[in-house]
Amino acid sequence: MKQYNVGIIGATGMVGQRFATLLENHPWFNVKVLAASPRSAGQTYQEAAGSRWKMTVPMPESMKDMILMDASADIEKIAGMVDFCFCAVDMKKDEIKALEEAYAKAECPIVSNNSAHRFTPDVPMVVPEINPSHIEIIKAQRERLGTKRGFIAVKSNCSIQSYVPALHPLRKFGLKNVLACTYQAISGAGKNFETWPEMVDNLIPFIGGEEEKSEQEPLKVWGEIRGNEIVKADSPCITTQCLRVPVSDGHTAAVFVSFDRKPSKEEIIQLWADFKGVPQELELPSAPKQFIHYFEEDNRPQSKLDRNLEGGMAVSTGRLREDTQYDYKFVCLSHNTLRGAAGGGVLLAELLAAKGYFD
Repeated sequence: MKQYNVGIIGATGMVGQRFATLLENHPWFNVKVLAASPRSAGQTYQEAAGSRWKMTVPMPESMKDMILMDASADIEKIAGMVDFCFCAVDMKKDEIKALEEAYAKAECPIVSNNSAHRFTPDVPMVVPEINPSHIEIIKAQRERLGTKRGFIAVKSNCSIQSYVPALHPLRKFGLKNVLACTYQAISGAGKNFETWPEMVDNLIPFIGGEEEKSEQEPLKVWGEIRGNEIVKADSPCITTQCLRVPVSDGHTAAVFVSFDRKPSKEEIIQLWADFKGVPQELELPSAPKQFIHYFEEDNRPQSKLDRNLEGGMAVSTGRLREDTQYDYKFVCLSHNTLRGAAGGGVLLAELLAAKGYFD
């Protein structure tokens, strides 16, 4: 595979730091640019992020002395240095929209971790194993933007990446109603226990905007391209509650589902075991070999034990059983800053690279 020079926009934040660690020895992607806010620009990565480094692994040696560029003021310069950029900035939604479009119009493709463009009709929101064909909308997006290379592609919200992969292979039975209660780690808020001591021995039953995303984003992921836009699926009907819990990493979901045609428990477990997507077929570097793992034990999956399965890129399921009000209920787990954030972004970039979208 061709080598690509890449940038990380928003490199000092938690997801930006995770991008840095994942890209340190990536076989296809070489980090050439780190960018952040004007207050960090001009400093080395170690100077700007060192005291705020939240990863459990050290800052990559190759990036410590890289001088941070200004993510907003240096767009044209950055675009001339890289083949594409990852974006994980902490800004207002309208500012993120404008920033990402400015990069795209400067002919710098953007693979975004941000939510700002998730419902822009011609921006693909991709879970690579589930809806890889949505990247085909990029042609229409380029026509709208007037670009030859530039475009924006986004990954979905971290909360849906625990349970939507488990539901996806079951769509053949007609998903009717879905209830999902998510129990979300504090790293999803860009925090750890040192910076958020109030979360120790605590639970907060509200995460702003999260329930709306969790109910609507799966419908775009399961939607289809019609003309110059992605049209959301009409079903299933999804309702969610999203809670912040005192866990460092790993989003868990308790899922209840009804079908048009109820499958057997054995059919569901076999479908999970057999499910493979385009990333597995292409053997993309970050793709888990087994996407969905089912645990027979009653006390699994557990965030501490199972979140790092296959480099944090696999999804774990367990406790599948019949329900008194729905057809079935089960539990899911995914690593929110790996599969759910930076790792999902890297996998999306690998898919785009394999399909020639950065050439």
